[in-house]
Amino acid sequence: MSNIRPARKSPLLIGAALAALATSAFAQDDFDISSQVGPDPVLPEPRMSLLPDMKIAEVVGWQEGETPSVAEGLTISLYAKDLVNPRTVHTLPNGDVLVVQGRKPPGKPKSRPKDYIRGWIMSLGSGGGGGPEKDSNLITLLQDSDRDGQVDARSDLLTGLNSPFGVAWIDDTLYVAASDAILAYPYELGQTEITAEPEVLTPLPGGPINHHWTKDLALSPDGRMLYASVGSNSNIAERGLEAEKGRAAIWQVDRETGASKVFASGLRNPNGLTFEPETQTLWAVINERDELGPNLVPDYMTSVVEGGFYGWPWSYYGDHLDARVHPQRPDMVEKAIKPDYALSSHVAPLGMVFTQNSALPEPYDRGAFVGERGSWNRDHFNGYKVSYIAFENGKPNGPKVDVVTDFLLSDKARGRPVGLGIDGTGALLIADDAGNTVWRVAAADGTILPEPIGSDQITAGPREAAAAEEEAGPIEAEEQDADQAEPASTPAQTEIAPAVLPEPDDSATPGQEGE
Repeated sequence: MSNIRPARKSPLLIGAALAALATSAFAQDDFDISSQVGPDPVLPEPRMSLLPDMKIAEVVGWQEGETPSVAEGLTISLYAKDLVNPRTVHTLPNGDVLVVQGRKPPGKPKSRPKDYIRGWIMSLGSGGGGGPEKDSNLITLLQDSDRDGQVDARSDLLTGLNSPFGVAWIDDTLYVAASDAILAYPYELGQTEITAEPEVLTPLPGGPINHHWTKDLALSPDGRMLYASVGSNSNIAERGLEAEKGRAAIWQVDRETGASKVFASGLRNPNGLTFEPETQTLWAVINERDELGPNLVPDYMTSVVEGGFYGWPWSYYGDHLDARVHPQRPDMVEKAIKPDYALSSHVAPLGMVFTQNSALPEPYDRGAFVGERGSWNRDHFNGYKVSYIAFENGKPNGPKVDVVTDFLLSDKARGRPVGLGIDGTGALLIADDAGNTVWRVAAADGTILPEPIGSDQITAGPREAAAAEEEAGPIEAEEQDADQAEPASTPAQTEIAPAVLPEPDDSATPGQEGE
């Protein structure tokens, strides 16, 4: 009698095979994905099926000597390797670079059978290279003292963090957005280690679900405010609106007091927070919803206005109704703001950086790079590259251009670009979280900046910032402006995403806290 036992994964393999059959049966091979790029994307009719579209690129990593490909006029080199899930890069005023490495928090509950299928399939698309799991959730300092584009010294600045993502620095203070709070550490430029305990500037919505755990961070041009992104806890609020409190939003946080409020909402999973240099307007890239077919809904980049509502969960790309969401809110659909620029469906943008203060050549010197981590939820791959969109007068002006490519080779992913930054020499840095690498893209002629320019670009001096703060007054943690008041029977989105977190209920059972 044979002692060979069936593999434990067999039910999942069967489910994966069924998913593959379902997607192949309804594949939309002839759809032109370029029609979904720009301010007015083509939006086909929604297409729902029993099993969602999935096609996963297995991560194989980079072999010695391999690099992504770059466009003419640029050159690419390895900046740092042997990292563990590098998510974002951030340049300090002295030219030192911080690499934030983070792994998703454990323990997210699975509520539907397809969550188990999806979780196993997506594990194929995670980096790590096999073998024992290495430590992540740390911030590494990279120093290029002679400004030749190569790292001279490397040290781990902070370790043991709770799934960090965004950072900002000002006034000898390093702010770190972990998965559940913004932390403030005393830090002087040039230090290679932080040993002091942090202060909690403000809590952020965290577990136990924490579906979209990445919390990005941006410093306002006057240095007074921090902006933090908080993604939704679901695809379309299927866990209930109570689970979405404080989520699908960008928070504004007073750096001095920690007072916070929702700055903008209806943004399913915002990341890549950055201020456009000419207009000083906040921009972000957004991962939109799934399970409406491979060509819905386009991810996008957009300017973000205070008090703005961008549709999630009731509508997409402005006022396009999502009929799956109940109860319906036609009042919210009517006020949903149409995004500025579509990037195509399911490219998974997580990083964005403007190039006005870079040393990159024309035509890449006045616009934005976007890191497209790549699709898993459509029947043909999309993304897996760094794209460029030219800007004029603070707005996108032109097509999306592929600049850094070949992260995907056939059906295998050598890497997946996430966060982007400009280093102290003016070159583009790319955090590759599957390849565990940071890449550097520079002008082929060797042009560099005369002096480093940090990622946090403060435009007002201390006196101007103090005057602006006095004039503006403190943030009031209000749930709703008077001119946005609505009847009690139809609560405003800011009541679904309140400005402050509820007090924890000590009597709640595990898995119910904060709902």
